[in-house]
Amino acid sequence: MPDNLKAVLYTGVKQLGLPGSVEKLDQLLAYLELLVKWNASFNLSGITDKQEMVSRHLLDSLALGPHLQGSTLVDIGTGAGLPGIPLAIFYPDKHFVLVDSNSKKARFLFQVKMTLGLENVAIENSRIEHFQSNRQIDMVMCRAFSSLEDVLDKSQKFFDYDCKLLAMKGRYPQEEIDRLPAGFEVTKLAKLEIPGSDSQRHFVEVMRKQKQEG
Repeated sequence: MPDNLKAVLYTGVKQLGLPGSVEKLDQLLAYLELLVKWNASFNLSGITDKQEMVSRHLLDSLALGPHLQGSTLVDIGTGAGLPGIPLAIFYPDKHFVLVDSNSKKARFLFQVKMTLGLENVAIENSRIEHFQSNRQIDMVMCRAFSSLEDVLDKSQKFFDYDCKLLAMKGRYPQEEIDRLPAGFEVTKLAKLEIPGSDSQRHFVEVMRKQKQEG
């Protein structure tokens, strides 16, 4: 992997305010190399330029890092492992479950897990509606997956009063917020600044409305 890509990644990670060790950066670039290699046959990403992938895939995913909570996080509709794989590399103390119904993408994810030795990652080749977990899920994540309403409908079995949805969106998703299912509310919403990208990015945190005491 060219040195300039490592420099771009290092600079971007610093701009995001994340502590990036050399080992973590090397793992991210190894993941990117696998993504480029498999993309030729598996159509994992519409982006083929490596520097653009650094910004729009790696740094875009890592921008969610400061907003992660809990120990078990489920990445639904993960596709090529975004945001789950970059976040798993940076947060080895957390357990990430990557769920996708596409068997080819699941094969790629298994290869990534084995090659990078990501012991904190589990791969589930399943539709989110059929996925069952024997762990307490603290956060459900999604990136370019579906509307907030659809995500909550398909995964609401995981949303007790502590579990949160962390969804990455492009433009300010007012229409989706207006259509949130009854009983859910937005608890955080902010614009994300992604190094190397001028595209609009927002994250939305949603959870069940808390029961009122008394």
